[in-house]
Amino acid sequence: MTKDGIAVLGAGESGVGAAILAKTRGIPVFVSDKGKIKTKYKNVLLQYDIDFEEGMHSVAELLKAGEVIKSPGIPDQIPLLRAIRENGVPIISEIEFAARYSNAFKVCITGSNGKTTTAALLWHILKAGKLNAGVAGNIGKSFAQQVALQNYDYYVLEISSFQLDGMFDFKADIAVLLNITPDHLDRYDNRFSNYIESKFRITQNQTNDDAFIYCADDPIIAEELKMREVKARVYPFSIKQEIRQNGAYIKDNEVVIQTNINHFSMTIEQLALQGRHNIYNSMAAGISASLMNLRKDTIRKSLGDFQNVDHRLEFVANVHGVQFINDSKATNINSTWWALESSLKPIIWIAGGVDKGNDYSELMELVKSKVKAVVCLGLDNSRIHEAFAGVVKVIVDTRSAEDAVKTAYYLSEPGDTVLLSPACASFDLFENYEDRGNQFKELVRKL
Repeated sequence: MTKDGIAVLGAGESGVGAAILAKTRGIPVFVSDKGKIKTKYKNVLLQYDIDFEEGMHSVAELLKAGEVIKSPGIPDQIPLLRAIRENGVPIISEIEFAARYSNAFKVCITGSNGKTTTAALLWHILKAGKLNAGVAGNIGKSFAQQVALQNYDYYVLEISSFQLDGMFDFKADIAVLLNITPDHLDRYDNRFSNYIESKFRITQNQTNDDAFIYCADDPIIAEELKMREVKARVYPFSIKQEIRQNGAYIKDNEVVIQTNINHFSMTIEQLALQGRHNIYNSMAAGISASLMNLRKDTIRKSLGDFQNVDHRLEFVANVHGVQFINDSKATNINSTWWALESSLKPIIWIAGGVDKGNDYSELMELVKSKVKAVVCLGLDNSRIHEAFAGVVKVIVDTRSAEDAVKTAYYLSEPGDTVLLSPACASFDLFENYEDRGNQFKELVRKL
């Protein structure tokens, strides 16, 4: 490794994509992963003849690099990264690196919740409008790999706070900020202000030629904007107030989207995605598509026929009058709040896993009014019991997806909804939230 080379930390989707891009651009690259590299990624590294190591970090070798690309899952404060910084080596994200090699128009979406759904919805609209568009970031194939191997004119990028932390010169043509609620605070010195600062990096380097779309109903965003200068043109969206400038709002049960380019409306019932949070997601995607000059008929039709992403309020089956919903991607309180809020039927709620310091009091009113029983799915369910004992009559512990599904079905009756919306991480019993959701779906279909 030399000073003109790049070291990549982490050999997952992000890291391997960055390595492919470096290799195809003739940049010396070395990949280092402290754990065992998954076979599918190792095969790609071998295919492209990329140097790598696993099960260790060769610190001396990494310190020779001119730049380090860090996978978003690696915390910033580990000793290795401190040593790299002290050695004067810049540390960036894969998104920052890939953007150097792409002239594509970029719509960048962040927020504590709703990023994946909004990104997938906007991509759906762009494809319907016949645009040559890719979707990347925290969804699908890595941005760097797509820049290396494909030639898209537009990208929809779902960007997490961890990715934003390693982005410096990057600029979004359209930046979308959906909401800000406390999450991942262990990565931000347990200071909410640090997390807020990270989310607002989505607007960095923007000019008045660019657009910033945001939720006017989010109290944190609204307060922050009083203290910040945003150079981009602003497009707020709201379900609580009429937006008199460009943006989106609700009037007479219709979603109204207006920009200098487009002005159209459709009824709330015509939206494919239902529930208050999904109205916000649809507004954000609709404004974005409008600013990209897509025909309003295309946008309206796409907002009405979109199929939601896996593991996010995903309808699984109706079994003898009981509806089963997979919301395994809900790994925090706010996501689960939206899931509970959107249900119109009595709920058997499957919750639990690795608790990230959850404040369950935020769910209390919804649980009181909507939840008939709680089925805990995790190794330690004590905090759920503490929070809802005396509020919900039935709280049952389970330690496998099979037991959870069977128990929830047993407790349900026709007209109920069984909702898997854990509010917790999955890695006590599952590989990840996808594994948890897939097991849930498979077992429901066997009922």
